[in-house]
Amino acid sequence: MTHTKNWLSNLTPRFHTTLFWVVCLCCCFNARAQKNDTIILKNKDRLIGEIKEMDKGVLIIETDYSDSDFNVKWLDIKKLSSQQTFLITLRNGDRLNSMLQTDSINGGRVVLYDVAEKKYIYTSVHDIVYVKSIKQGFISRLDASLSLGVNLTQRDNFKQFTMRSTLGYTANYWSLQGSYNAIKTKQDNSNDISRTDASLGLRVFLKHDYFLNLSGELLQNDEQQLDMRVTTKLGFGKYFVHTNKLYFGGVVGGAWNNERYEPILNADRNSAEAFGGIELNMFDIKDFSLLTNAVVYPSLTEKHRVRSDIKLDLKYDLPLEFFIKFGFTYNYDRRPPEGASKEDYVLQATFGWEL
Repeated sequence: MTHTKNWLSNLTPRFHTTLFWVVCLCCCFNARAQKNDTIILKNKDRLIGEIKEMDKGVLIIETDYSDSDFNVKWLDIKKLSSQQTFLITLRNGDRLNSMLQTDSINGGRVVLYDVAEKKYIYTSVHDIVYVKSIKQGFISRLDASLSLGVNLTQRDNFKQFTMRSTLGYTANYWSLQGSYNAIKTKQDNSNDISRTDASLGLRVFLKHDYFLNLSGELLQNDEQQLDMRVTTKLGFGKYFVHTNKLYFGGVVGGAWNNERYEPILNADRNSAEAFGGIELNMFDIKDFSLLTNAVVYPSLTEKHRVRSDIKLDLKYDLPLEFFIKFGFTYNYDRRPPEGASKEDYVLQATFGWEL
């Protein structure tokens, strides 16, 4: 019995020491395995690290030898290899969970393995428009931007504050997008002027680049004497062009419009509308990107009434995720209440930062 106890007492420290080193080696191996994605560019530069995502033609890779992530143009990649599982969107609208690597024999092809269907898919770099590491957390799936502008003049003590902002979250098969824009103007011997618009939308991705869209929009507009307009929309749409250079799509559906005008007009009303819209997002114009959309609302309950909204944002990227943005918004109502303006437009120049 004494001999057995001595043997155990001698074994225990050695066992603990051995176990400690085994755990350390496993952790090191695991950390190394997590960052062994390999990318070779057309100029023969090699990057080794962890692919985080590719969106709008730019791939982001985290490496051990740099404090900041590398941004690489997707179409500049010659070869890549990764054992991670990604959410991948193809040009034809198909979405799949797959590993990602180029064909070692035919360098022009990309080999995907669809985890759900258990089959290989051969495609090209040009046909892949979105890549996202599935293990990435909540923050990595967020997109946000905030830009501000201020105008001051001595004459009449003129002051104007303007803001444009966006917030979005992208999951595997749906996305949530929101925006808030505002203008406040004050000057002596004149009434204050304000305009606010906001939106929140849920988009569910379907096969072959079709999608369902549910959204709510809010508008307050002094020029059209509109205290509040809330429009709830449900639509069905499709991306007609979906590449690493641009998105172009359309949507049609129905809407319910609730409006409250300034009390002097005594013209509050509710109405049902159809709607049709198009959206163009261009993001491979060097440091510029362009986002524009136009929506037309023919009324179903008010004869001869048609509304339209047009938005355009031109953004110039600066270092460190800063940017300059020029925004244009136009609202038109063919049959506004008597005494209210048919149209209103806004031009904004702002400086901001994006996540």
